[in-house]
Amino acid sequence: MPSINNAYVSDKYQYTMGKSFFDTGRKEEIAVFNLFYRKAPENNNWAVVSGTEEVIEMVLALGSQPEDFYEKFLPGEEYKEFRKYLSTMHFTGDVYAMREGEIVFPNQPIVTVVGPIIEAQVLETPMLCILNHQMAVATKASRVCRATTHPVSEFGSRRAHGPWAAVYGGKAAQIAGCGSSSNILTGVFNNVPSTGTMAHSFVTSYGSSVEGEHRAFCDYIKTHLGENLILLIDTYDTLRCGVLNAIRSFRENGIDDSYPGGYGIRLDSGDLAYLSQEVRRILDEHGMKNCKIFATNGLDEYLIIDLERQGAKIDSYGVGDAIATSKAAPCFGNVYKLVQIGSEPVLKRSEDKIKLINPGFQITYRVLTSSDKATSEDGKMHKFDVTCLRGDSLEKKILAGEQITVRDEYESMKSMTLKAGTYCARPLQLKVISEGKRCAEGHTLQEKKAFFKDNLSRFSPAERRIINPHYYKVDISDDLYDKKMEIISLVTKEIENFKID
Repeated sequence: MPSINNAYVSDKYQYTMGKSFFDTGRKEEIAVFNLFYRKAPENNNWAVVSGTEEVIEMVLALGSQPEDFYEKFLPGEEYKEFRKYLSTMHFTGDVYAMREGEIVFPNQPIVTVVGPIIEAQVLETPMLCILNHQMAVATKASRVCRATTHPVSEFGSRRAHGPWAAVYGGKAAQIAGCGSSSNILTGVFNNVPSTGTMAHSFVTSYGSSVEGEHRAFCDYIKTHLGENLILLIDTYDTLRCGVLNAIRSFRENGIDDSYPGGYGIRLDSGDLAYLSQEVRRILDEHGMKNCKIFATNGLDEYLIIDLERQGAKIDSYGVGDAIATSKAAPCFGNVYKLVQIGSEPVLKRSEDKIKLINPGFQITYRVLTSSDKATSEDGKMHKFDVTCLRGDSLEKKILAGEQITVRDEYESMKSMTLKAGTYCARPLQLKVISEGKRCAEGHTLQEKKAFFKDNLSRFSPAERRIINPHYYKVDISDDLYDKKMEIISLVTKEIENFKID
């Protein structure tokens, strides 16, 4: 199979619409599209952004195919001129995007595309493919990592929905809090180490015997001296031979609490709460108090919470398919909607209220204030988010540091006022592509992780909790609200008076 250019992991209807724009002379019309989601999975309060780096790469790869490539899915004489156009078409517009590691709420633009309508339209499917996958994984990883104060490793490659998903899922999981990934390409592409221990097959390759387990442990230790040493102890019997063989093997090879590389055992089956308590007792009795207990076996945030409630003696967790496939909610709900054509804001009206979108070219500000309860280094906490029409009256006040008032979109009597000098604000959408060329610097995986961690620290514990989180205030500006209501009112009147003969 040929290598895949992600810009063309698309649906045909993007191109059939493109032909209509082309044939009717609309190809140069400037369109504004927003990518956003309406509801986070698993009753989450928010989601974690991952994938915008790959989105930038995808957008820049558009238009790199010869004319005969397009003939394979747009055959026929009637498509000839359109195929010629596509073979020379590159993205020439602007893209605004949230940083990877950003925390995003429903209806906020994660990516905004501004450009000629055909160029912007054909980006929809590949952009959604990238972000829906990575944001599902990142958001699930954030939940799992928030369930414990102990490290969590991602190692779900074998359950991921394909090689591409395994590599980028490992990255997404680390951005959102996982300490490491087992996937080697994730490590190679992001210049971070990948992690791994041993499988049961390594133990059974020495024969199905207690002594074979002992020889397996010894050989593993000898061939990995200086590294972190983790022995899998549940191949035959965790308590009656596994942990004892581990202790025996560590001793015979000079591994004790003074070993600088770190050492431990892994539990992969059974009653993890009970077994970890017993293993901890046995290790301590043999003077191995620094020997860590690593637990795996179908874990997710709820099982981890329950294990810790039971007093499990687990130092680190390995989580596979729950993170790699976002198992409880494998389909993230990002959508890509036209919000402006030329200078005219537009929206999709629906009888389903959740599908009513915000029109126009938008920007979101995260407003922060000082707080005694802040856990961030500078003592500032997130107060609320507000999405404005770019250049509207509220954005101007925010940029000038003036007094601002934000009203609840659904309950007009609820409002919040901040006086001048009592707040600061930062835009969530940053320009990453300008006139078809990248204009934003990239960030390392460690920088993305640190950005997410700092971001998270600025929300209250109630807003960070996994079950029944307190909902953070997210609103739109009065100007955006008024424009939205104006369009809805005009469309409603037209519908009421619409007839055909």
